[in-house]
Amino acid sequence: MGALRQLQNLFDQHSFWASGRQPAQLRTMLAASSVVVTAWQGGRLVGFGRATSDGVFRATLWDVVVATDQQGLGIGRQLVDQLLRSGPLRQVERIYLMTTQSSGFYQQLGFRLVTSQNLLLKKHSSG
Repeated sequence: MGALRQLQNLFDQHSFWASGRQPAQLRTMLAASSVVVTAWQGGRLVGFGRATSDGVFRATLWDVVVATDQQGLGIGRQLVDQLLRSGPLRQVERIYLMTTQSSGFYQQLGFRLVTSQNLLLKKHSSG
């Protein structure tokens, strides 16, 4: 199975926010990312994360996911560490991320909850 198909399966099986993404969308997403990191166990993709950044002021972590059966083994921590140490993120002033269920994990890695800002969302209507 190709890496793109494995990424699609990882998202479909281990994340509620990224399930249903199609291969063409994934290719576009990967091409627009500043940095992409992966974790493999043998030939199996077990972890993924990506970030976008202007390289100076802001960066955002996206789509950090670890296969459920591999959680608690330090893979997520390694993925985030690799993202933060990458060239595009190493010197930025602020690194953002959004999470629904994993704020405790990210707080262990030095992120903090911010109540002085608001998350705004605008969705494009489909078709």
